[in-house]
Amino acid sequence: MFDNYNSILIIGTEKTGGLFDFDGTLPVIALQFIIFMFLLNFILYTPLLDTIDERNIYISKSLSEATRILTKSNELNLKYEKKTSKARKAVALDLLTYQQLYKNILEEKMKSSEDFIDKFLTETTKNFEENKENILKSFDTEIDSLSNEIMKKMIKS
Repeated sequence: MFDNYNSILIIGTEKTGGLFDFDGTLPVIALQFIIFMFLLNFILYTPLLDTIDERNIYISKSLSEATRILTKSNELNLKYEKKTSKARKAVALDLLTYQQLYKNILEEKMKSSEDFIDKFLTETTKNFEENKENILKSFDTEIDSLSNEIMKKMIKS
C-alpha cells in the first residue's frame, strides 16, 4: 500500500502540461510581444516605411521626368528627321538642277568648240588648197624654168 501512495504523491507533485504549460507566464510573454511589436513599429518600421515611401516618390518622379524627357526627345527626333529629309530632298533637287545646268553648259562649250574646230579646219583646208594651187603654179614655173635651162644647156652642148 505504501507503494501506491508514494506513486500518487509523486504524480501529485509533478507539474502538468509539460512543454505547453499555460500558467501566469503566458500573459506576460504576450504582453512583452505586443510591447516589442509597438516599439519595433515606432523605432524601426515607421522610419523604414517613411524612407521606402520617399524612395518610391523619388523613383516615380524620376520615371515621370525620364518619360517626359524621352517623349520630348522623340518629338525633337521626328522634327529633325523631317527637316533633314526635306534638306536631303532639296539637296538632291539642287544637285539634279546643277548637273543639268553643267550638262547644258558643257554641251554649249562642246558645240562652240566643234564650230570653232570646223571653221578652223575649213579655213585651214581652204588656205591649204589656195597655197597648194600657188605652190603648184610656182613649181610649174620653176619646173618650166629648170627644164628651159636644161634644154638650153643641152642645146649648147
